Amino acid sequence: MTREERRQLLGDAVIEQIHKRVAQAPDAPDDVIPGLRRILTHPAGPAVDTPAAQRAA
Repeated sequence: MTREERRQLLGDAVIEQIHKRVAQAPDAPDDVIPGLRRILTHPAGPAVDTPAAQRAA
């Protein structure tokens, strides 16, 4: 989703509220950043759609 698509979907007022809340959040501890970076840059891949019959078993 592009920035413009997000802006159209959410609207400027909601985006402004999000920015204000993010600004209030405390900084993450230094030891957390490398772990998050690994998770966000190396996702597990696409979700596998399992048929309902297999999930129930």
